Amino acid sequence: MGSKSLTEASDNELIKKFLKGSEEAFEELISRYETKAYNLAMRLTRNEDDAEEVLQDVFVTLYRKLKSFEGKSAFSSWLYRITANASFMKLRKRRGKTMVSIDDFQPYMRLAQAVDYGYRSRTDSRIETMQLRDALEGAINKLPDDYRAVFLLRDVDGLSNKEVSEIMGISIPAVKSRLHRSRMMLRRRLKRWYDLMREHDRDFLAVQQQVLNSWSAA
Repeated sequence: MGSKSLTEASDNELIKKFLKGSEEAFEELISRYETKAYNLAMRLTRNEDDAEEVLQDVFVTLYRKLKSFEGKSAFSSWLYRITANASFMKLRKRRGKTMVSIDDFQPYMRLAQAVDYGYRSRTDSRIETMQLRDALEGAINKLPDDYRAVFLLRDVDGLSNKEVSEIMGISIPAVKSRLHRSRMMLRRRLKRWYDLMREHDRDFLAVQQQVLNSWSAA
């Protein structure tokens, strides 16, 4: 037929097709990015129902505002920014309404068990990674929203400082500052775990990166 299929088309080509009336082009864009958008919403809101609602809000916003996309940044960065903003809005609405659940303390309870009992004998690396995942997730969830978003976008999703800057609407120096401070906050909160692994000749940062990589692959 001589023309590219929708799956072969670039994001910008799909946008142009959609603006000319192709609903299939919009569906292809959604198919391309819905998993990444959902994962980001889930990491920011920490609630499946909220993440699903955010995703639907993002789709509606995209449909209404795609004509305003100027192409100055990558479409993926624009989409991430919409997703992050929708997630923050959801968090603001939820704040003050939620009661503290015992589930919020589970990561720390499991970490305490690992510290007190897990290393009386050599711990299996798979169990160790699962325990660190719980502890790290709990610590990340305690970060301020803006810092958590920068940390997740940069260290979990692997975006560049420039991309994070565009998504968050802040300067690159601000991205670097928030990333550094979030890493320091996590290190302080996980110090007991860090020291414990060092005592048993385990590379904390290597295991932590393994955990973060498993999140980005999810």
